[in-house]
Amino acid sequence: MERSKLNSLLKRIVTALILVPVTIFCLWAGYPYIQLFALITGALLAWEWARMVPSVRGAFYAVSYTAVMASAVALGSWTGYWIMLAGGTVLVWFKARGEAHRNLLVLGVPYISIGIGSLIWLYELAGFSLTLWYVLAVWAVDVGGYVFGCSIKGPKLAPSVSPNKTWSGLLGGMFLSFAVSSAYLWGLGVPDNSIILFGAWAAAVAVVAQIGDLVESAIKRRLNLKDSSDLIPGHGGVFDRVDGLIFAAPFVFLFVKFMLN
Repeated sequence: MERSKLNSLLKRIVTALILVPVTIFCLWAGYPYIQLFALITGALLAWEWARMVPSVRGAFYAVSYTAVMASAVALGSWTGYWIMLAGGTVLVWFKARGEAHRNLLVLGVPYISIGIGSLIWLYELAGFSLTLWYVLAVWAVDVGGYVFGCSIKGPKLAPSVSPNKTWSGLLGGMFLSFAVSSAYLWGLGVPDNSIILFGAWAAAVAVVAQIGDLVESAIKRRLNLKDSSDLIPGHGGVFDRVDGLIFAAPFVFLFVKFMLN
């Protein structure tokens, strides 16, 4: 592995040693820590989105995104949430009239709100253990993609969108997600057949999370940006770390809701 990439990996590890325990604690502690953590994350994502997408009313959009995202956390009513989401989206659409990146500005509302909201809904529906399983699976995608992609390299996954992504990174991320999922569930004493099923599901989550990563990369490429911000050493911005997590969250939530019904 190249020295620069090794240094980047070391920064990622140090940052992870701080952020991972905080995230797990909030999931374990539940209310109000998990809601507060989601609000802070959503606010940072809103700020980054307004910073990424040039506009003459950046502060307004950041507030709009945060307000709509907060409704996903605070409102117990699905009807109330979707009314707030639709209203916020329409409001930004009209306020962004004449902006060079109007569509991207508007996209920030559902992108952030539904992603963060789905994580909260998943937690409320399935509890700590399954939500942590999902978070660990996505973290494994990032780690596996980085380590295997840098070590093995090979054919590019989507060179026009993200030149550094490789097929070996995707397959490595899928493998590590399967392995982490299996080890986690084995530690919980889950039956072997369920471990295999959830492992396959974790590998599928890896693919969806990777798509989310590519979506964010496409947005940044369109805006000529490398990172969403420089808030997290070795990682870039908050969006750079949770893009796959919030992109895959709605799919996982809907799947769990369907399975439980």
